[in-house]
Amino acid sequence: MQSHMVRVWDPLVRIGHWLLAVGFVVAYLTEDDFETLHVWAGYLVGAIVVVRVIWGFVGPRHARFADFAYTPRLVFSYLMALLRGGSKRYLGHSPAGGAMAIALLGMLAATTFTGLAHLAYEDNAGPLAPWFGPAASLSFVGAARASDNDDDDTHEGREKRGEGGHDSLYEEAHEVLANLTLLLVILHIGGVALASFAHRENLVRAMVTGRKRAP
Repeated sequence: MQSHMVRVWDPLVRIGHWLLAVGFVVAYLTEDDFETLHVWAGYLVGAIVVVRVIWGFVGPRHARFADFAYTPRLVFSYLMALLRGGSKRYLGHSPAGGAMAIALLGMLAATTFTGLAHLAYEDNAGPLAPWFGPAASLSFVGAARASDNDDDDTHEGREKRGEGGHDSLYEEAHEVLANLTLLLVILHIGGVALASFAHRENLVRAMVTGRKRAP
């Protein structure tokens, strides 16, 4: 059986996949009670997304976007065939798997960005603080507004600015995107289970070992 197995997923794809999974779960579960852990998990997710996107252009064949960026029509056709139990088997990402991979990377990037924007505005911390922190926000309202809000750099002042403003928008956007990402993760798990059954191969194990059954 070993002679019929071929290497498909390189170490960066495999390690990045599982670190993304762990990072997202940790960040999602620690949003309200463990802010420091939540932030660092978000940094991990953001860093891996950046590396994975770069790898999607310079990595080996099956890691590249060119290998699994299919047209919407082909994705839909594959899904219909998969539900009927007669879909074509792909050595790399299937059309549906490729579409999900791209969607997850995009959603994780958006979730991370809004989280960093909220962190900058709320705590004047993180890499986006120069653009989304209190100082940057005050530049849009002028010196007159600043003189009327002596507590702008305090937590209370930030809450005042956030009422109906950018602070609440950043936080709400972050939460909505995180929940949408969770929905995609659930669909991804379901799709992996369905494809594993349809093609009679363990796709989870393949993402651990990097090997799949040869065509």
